[in-house]
Amino acid sequence: MRPSPLAVAIVGATGAVGAELLLCLEQRAFPLSSLRLFASSRSAGRQLWFRNDAIAVEALTDAALDGIDIALFSAGSATSRRFAPIAAERGTVVVDNSSAFRMRPDVPLVVPEVNEAAIATHRGIIANPNCVAIIAAVALWPLHRHCRIRRVIAATYQAASGAGAAAMEELRDSTAAWLQGAEFPPRVLAHPYAFNLFSHDTSVDPVTGYNEEETKVMQEMRKILQAPDLRIGITCIRVPVLRAHSIALTVEFAEPVAPETVREVLGAAPGLRLVDDVGRNHFPMPREASGQDEVLVGRIRPDVSDPSGCSVALFIAGDQLRKGAALNAVQIAERLAG
Repeated sequence: MRPSPLAVAIVGATGAVGAELLLCLEQRAFPLSSLRLFASSRSAGRQLWFRNDAIAVEALTDAALDGIDIALFSAGSATSRRFAPIAAERGTVVVDNSSAFRMRPDVPLVVPEVNEAAIATHRGIIANPNCVAIIAAVALWPLHRHCRIRRVIAATYQAASGAGAAAMEELRDSTAAWLQGAEFPPRVLAHPYAFNLFSHDTSVDPVTGYNEEETKVMQEMRKILQAPDLRIGITCIRVPVLRAHSIALTVEFAEPVAPETVREVLGAAPGLRLVDDVGRNHFPMPREASGQDEVLVGRIRPDVSDPSGCSVALFIAGDQLRKGAALNAVQIAERLAG
């Protein structure tokens, strides 16, 4: 049976993730009875195109989501904290892309390829995880199911899209300025972006030494994988790439696991595409992951620093705007639609 059409709203429709949500709904032919778009009062009245129709953007109010079946929020934590509980109380299911509710024990944190069953436990709000956590979880979950993971060491290479459309524009403009020999003082990010990379631009905890992004990923990965004792260490770095995150992972299993087995498990897992051509030195790249639904995985090899044979290294790349944000939210909505 085809699912019944639903009334859907996008909150934060004019942002980078909002634009990708529109694209995903259209490309995946989501069953809609209606679609309403919301943003700040500054954007009210602006028109966005969907399925060859222009839809006017509205300002969000307490009653604006009345009658909406599913609201896809991507407008920041403050907006989510203010409006998501109100919408949920009035019967709307909110799929929230901010960090506002992710670690609340009564809110499921969902990556459909990993913990789809958690969707059914919602009480009106479902949290979309951090983009790095989503992309990593798609690759780590099938391995964790095959053989329990004891420890993960990760280093990220995070694209401008993770900081929004303004950061993507700053990367373009600062690169053009650099090539012309012109000065370009940073406006959106804390450091010069063109031909540079730097520690993720969130505040650092003086006690742990980890920044907010790193802490979020570690906490969320444990919740998504239902592995509260999982040992995780991560370093998050912003790199001059427009829209796909990459992650180097070293995974330690409870038992020895051969790289060939890892390759076989990942090659058969949903949401992944194996890119592991040793002969051509062709492995996952953000350029090839951009615009793709699948997370690319490859560079699978033994961790030679672990003589026990329990550790394997790999490299992944996934589109931060799609699977890392909009696509994951739409996949949750598709499960809600039945």
